Amino acid sequence: MGKKKAESSPDVVAKDATDPSLPRPRLSKLTVRNFRAIGTEPVTVELDDIVVLVGPNNSGKSSILRAYEVVMQHGSKEGELLQEDFPNSRVDELNPIEIELETVVYDDKAPGAKWIRKDGTTGEMFVREKWTWTQPGKPKKVGWDVANDKWDEKEGPWGAPGVAQPGRPEPHRIQAFDSPEKQAEAVVKLLREVLNERIKGIQSQPTIESGDTQGPNDYQRLLNSISAFQKRVVQDANEQISKVEQDLNGLIGKVFPGHVVSFDARPEEDVESCLSFFKETPQLLMGPVDGYKPTVDRQGSGARRTLLWAALRLLSEQARAKKEANAARPHLLLMDEPELCLHPNAVREACRVLYDLPKSGGWQVMVTTHSPVFIDFWRDNTSIVRVERRSNGSASGTTIYRPSKARLTENDRDCLKLLNLWDPYVAEFFFGGRTIVVEGDTEHTAFTYIMQKDPDRYKDVHVVRARGKATICSLCKILNQFGAPFAILHDSDTPQALRNGKPIANPAWKQNSNILAEVSPSLASKRVRLVASLPSFEPAYFGFDVSSDKPVIAWEHLKVDEAAREKVTSLLDGLLDFSKPLPAGALDWDDISKLETNLSSRTS
Repeated sequence: MGKKKAESSPDVVAKDATDPSLPRPRLSKLTVRNFRAIGTEPVTVELDDIVVLVGPNNSGKSSILRAYEVVMQHGSKEGELLQEDFPNSRVDELNPIEIELETVVYDDKAPGAKWIRKDGTTGEMFVREKWTWTQPGKPKKVGWDVANDKWDEKEGPWGAPGVAQPGRPEPHRIQAFDSPEKQAEAVVKLLREVLNERIKGIQSQPTIESGDTQGPNDYQRLLNSISAFQKRVVQDANEQISKVEQDLNGLIGKVFPGHVVSFDARPEEDVESCLSFFKETPQLLMGPVDGYKPTVDRQGSGARRTLLWAALRLLSEQARAKKEANAARPHLLLMDEPELCLHPNAVREACRVLYDLPKSGGWQVMVTTHSPVFIDFWRDNTSIVRVERRSNGSASGTTIYRPSKARLTENDRDCLKLLNLWDPYVAEFFFGGRTIVVEGDTEHTAFTYIMQKDPDRYKDVHVVRARGKATICSLCKILNQFGAPFAILHDSDTPQALRNGKPIANPAWKQNSNILAEVSPSLASKRVRLVASLPSFEPAYFGFDVSSDKPVIAWEHLKVDEAAREKVTSLLDGLLDFSKPLPAGALDWDDISKLETNLSSRTS
């Protein structure tokens, strides 16, 4: 039988899927409440192309990934929840499990108009749905009635799960410790996706021999041939079909007088579903060129993970080459700890593949990670969500970084990109703890020396090297979104410098005003402490200037100079606890004139 078309919005105008103005279908928001580690306070994730979930072990990150997978399995056995899926394995009907989705849809994937909220600026169409479990088993699904501004308890958008699912991104879940068989299955599934997409591409290609773009191509001829063969088989079987109908009618007529049964083989309907180019369960083998090649599930963990990334890269490159990603159903990669079992070079490659995947337009990515290498915050399509446990044991989720709110300029992105290349662990502050931003390697080295002497006291401290004053401004734009305190230590430098023996305006001095502009709103609330070394680190705390090998000299000097160690320790403590005094040579400042006055008195 023919497939029933989804109810469509009367004011939705269908567009060519390759039209660049077409709103891109994707998952916009995921909200989870009372599910596994997540309690009554909901965790909401607003999705960019890439969402990175960070936080301690067992904080609820994987529960967020599982939540989307569950609702996408609605209507099947896998979409039914167990008692252990409820918080603390206790069912509370007053606090049921709730998983809510907001999805961006377009043209023929859109449901009726009552379910659609339109964005007046972008023209994008949003559909909101909610699944509720008051008991283990199947959920109740409802949709948000936009016209009446409430949940519709009787029906939902699209209707049956089989009709609804194609309107939402298809999940691809890869768990950290899946069995070898399941990991192999995930790789094979992705490779099948590659093959199927390439087969679809053949449908629009001209005939190979003639290059004819008007007549049927090779794929269409194959379908026509199958259709003709089906009709011939049915015609040849007409006598047998008539005999079966006659026997059925004799039985049916005794129970339902006046009724007859007819058999319609429908040979020409949905011919493509009869066509399969590959085995239902293909195998992926790996081994030496001239040796034995066992199946993927018999390979090591690193090899399986590397194959996975290779399959994802193929998908990404194929979609970008087609430039028609909007024409197909969107996809959502849900992956736990992509850094597992990979060699350092493979980690860098995996990170690149991860961030390149959404460039096709058809993919979104949501991953959990414990590696700062997988946070590339200079990109403009990545959100960072920190998931933590509250004191009552339930999980909380906070979006600590969204590029749209950071207002990064092109210069900011260039600075951050270089910083990522120099120091792939610079993003460690996203994972929590106390943060100090310093200008360069000397400060980082000195603080590291002090912290190593008392590791328990400083165990949750992140000293972030900006490697330049301009990059301090860029990092402040990111840290301003956290809502957590942080401190900045930089050299004041001097208003003038010498170039070829002649005085000039010092560009480094101008950066002081730029840094102040970024943190000024937070200084009054004591959320940020801005400290300058007058005029730079070594003269301020060691009493002498250094022109080269600064980090090495700082380390060696701290080992032998107790007074210098005390000064640097006092400085570090003051940057961590804003109520503590700073040593001589360090200035807590909030006005450029104050900085200039103190510098003059210090150097005169």
